[in-house]
Amino acid sequence: MRIISFCADGIRDAAKKGFYDWVSDQDAEFICIQNLKASEYDLPDKPYFMREYNAYFFDAVDSKTNGVAIYCKRLPKAIMTGLGFTDFDLEGRYIQADYPDISIGCLLAPSAYNEDGKARNRKSQFFNHYQNHLKKISNKRREFIICGNLNIAHAIRDVQNPEANQSQSGFLPEERQWMDVLFSDVGYVDAFRAINNDADEYTWWPSGERGEDGWRVDYQIVSAGMRNRIEYGAIYKSQEFSSHAPLIMDYDYEME
Repeated sequence: MRIISFCADGIRDAAKKGFYDWVSDQDAEFICIQNLKASEYDLPDKPYFMREYNAYFFDAVDSKTNGVAIYCKRLPKAIMTGLGFTDFDLEGRYIQADYPDISIGCLLAPSAYNEDGKARNRKSQFFNHYQNHLKKISNKRREFIICGNLNIAHAIRDVQNPEANQSQSGFLPEERQWMDVLFSDVGYVDAFRAINNDADEYTWWPSGERGEDGWRVDYQIVSAGMRNRIEYGAIYKSQEFSSHAPLIMDYDYEME
């Protein structure tokens, strides 16, 4: 089962740069896209509605910001939009496809990069809510794969210039601690890091220039039961569709 996660920085711009031409050849079971910066109803049929997929969108109230989408080859049992965090749900940050034994989520977390204390506090509030949510769903008898841009780099090896960014939101000690708790106490798994420990694997370049100040902020986070099903992971860097690179993960999991 192949899942691709991609933060688009505007889905129209990514499409012009060839994203849909590339992704249509990947034979992915799911494609999770964040930061569409467009309403579903403003997108024409092609290329945004691929024939092989069921496409679902969750728009922000301000359709020019945020927004998430998930493309599913198999018809889901249900689609969930939002996380129950009232203010944040208005921003179009989460959509989830449910199947009998597994759920696939697509998440765009708030960013406070180059922002002031108010934005940082709001981001912290979101992650406090989200940690409680993840603890709650970990008790359910199903597996979870949550794809998306968390706007946090977890470890020193996940930032190209850690010393220069140690006081930057996205690499603050308290944000990294949140990730520590997620992957230890709460019990989720960073799927990419489960099979790749290289120090130069980045998914985002704030300046837009590859090779300069890279960060790994895009993840596929899986429930503990999926740990031994992770087969392959790669960050696709051969083409540039946005300031983020797509994350590709393969799992030894057969959909019912």
